[in-house]
Amino acid sequence: MSVAPKPGGQPKILMGHDASRGWQVSHDHVDMSRPARPLRPLFLDAEPQTVTIDANKTALLIVDMQNDFCTEGGWLHSRGIDITPNRKPIEPLGRAIAASRATGIPVVWVNWGVRKDLLNIAPSLQHAHNPRGNETNLGQPVPGTRSEVIAAGSWGAQVVDEINPGTGDYQITKHRFSAFWDCETDAVLRNLGVTTLLVCGVNLDQCVMTTLEDATFLGYDVILLEDCAATTSPDYCVQSVLYNVKLLFGFVARSITYLQALDAEGYAGK
Repeated sequence: MSVAPKPGGQPKILMGHDASRGWQVSHDHVDMSRPARPLRPLFLDAEPQTVTIDANKTALLIVDMQNDFCTEGGWLHSRGIDITPNRKPIEPLGRAIAASRATGIPVVWVNWGVRKDLLNIAPSLQHAHNPRGNETNLGQPVPGTRSEVIAAGSWGAQVVDEINPGTGDYQITKHRFSAFWDCETDAVLRNLGVTTLLVCGVNLDQCVMTTLEDATFLGYDVILLEDCAATTSPDYCVQSVLYNVKLLFGFVARSITYLQALDAEGYAGK
């Protein structure tokens, strides 16, 4: 059997996000070997067990920290809902985001942004947001506010100013409670080489929980950063989520243990 000669010094281009996920292509050769990234172990104090993750396979996934859920004048506020709980994650998230950016851990934002014609929104989902038919529908302006009920491109669909996405972050528009239905979240994460998700955002018992569950079903390792997530629902909803995440779906930690792990790796930020 003849052996093909190894490729010479021809120029190559990368097809993929980086060498660990892509092909190196030249005129007459395709290198599919995908060299592995170096291991960057981070030890996290979590429940129900401590965990070690690889920083080079981890992303910070932030769900729905947007004006309609977290800012006065947004949709929830217009309905008389106290948004104070949904603002509590802003400060710890700010530190986690800064640390992630500084250490090369991807920050991925997934936010509602519905089509105004609602052609990809089923009646059941419309009913969930307007159960009696007497409130403003998805994608429509709420009189006297800046909200257009999570319409794509609207102020209400934008991330709150205090932690707005940076130019190096990844932004994904979602159309369901879960970030893994009818949008590109799974493809983006896989092309980034991500296997572990640090999940944050609002509302904990709704979009955060369904996103976390679907991530688990798709094979991701999932850690909920408890102080970086919140809900306007009653506290028993929070306790139910924490119980079920620890029992069935993954792990629960606090952002301080994430920052401590990065400090141990040499990150100097606070």
